[in-house]
Amino acid sequence: MRVSFFERVLDLIIPRVCSICGRRLSPGEDFICVECNLHLPRTYYAEDAYENEMAKLFWGRIPIERSTALFFYEAGSEACRIIYDLKYNQRPEYGYYLGKMVAQEVQANGFFTGIDLLVPIPLARKRQWQRGYNQSMEIAKGVEEVTHIPIAPHVIRRNKFENSQTQKDRWERMENVSHVFELIHPEEVKDKHILLIDDVVTTGSTICACGKQLEQAGGVKISVLSIGFAKS
Repeated sequence: MRVSFFERVLDLIIPRVCSICGRRLSPGEDFICVECNLHLPRTYYAEDAYENEMAKLFWGRIPIERSTALFFYEAGSEACRIIYDLKYNQRPEYGYYLGKMVAQEVQANGFFTGIDLLVPIPLARKRQWQRGYNQSMEIAKGVEEVTHIPIAPHVIRRNKFENSQTQKDRWERMENVSHVFELIHPEEVKDKHILLIDDVVTTGSTICACGKQLEQAGGVKISVLSIGFAKS
């Protein structure tokens, strides 16, 4: 990537640092340094998107087609700092960057073939107001940039703010989100193949709760893409 003289000067005045290790970025590096990028614990699930550990979370629960995540998520690990900053430290640009990154890496496997719409997992109004943005929407914008698949941001909504999922076990997570989503524009997704987009998938409870609402439109097929997957 060609770096302009202005960008080089700006780097000297306001040094950019890697969002994972904190090391100063070289010209041409963007958000993640080359070394951290090389050592991301990638899942490579797009190589077998129909039958991997993440996809199996959804078998028998929603009409799942394929599933992938960029890397394995482990709370507190260096690799997960970028997701933490995306969600809690006002860095929406990280979502767009990660969305482009994962889309560029998985498209060669045909992951996006036949997908009609991108649907980011919605936040409750209260949470979005507090954060100022929906991190899943920012990821979806990056995916859209690469794939040109349109985002459908208003087909489903989250009606209330539930307690954080972070410290809950599998059954508590399922109960926590079981009734929070509502399908409001079924005509937009009827007979469509939907790609649900989230930042991190752990038990799959949030995805399933959202997917069950989408199912009500009829003829819906669902695939799932996330940045992190918390492998049990």
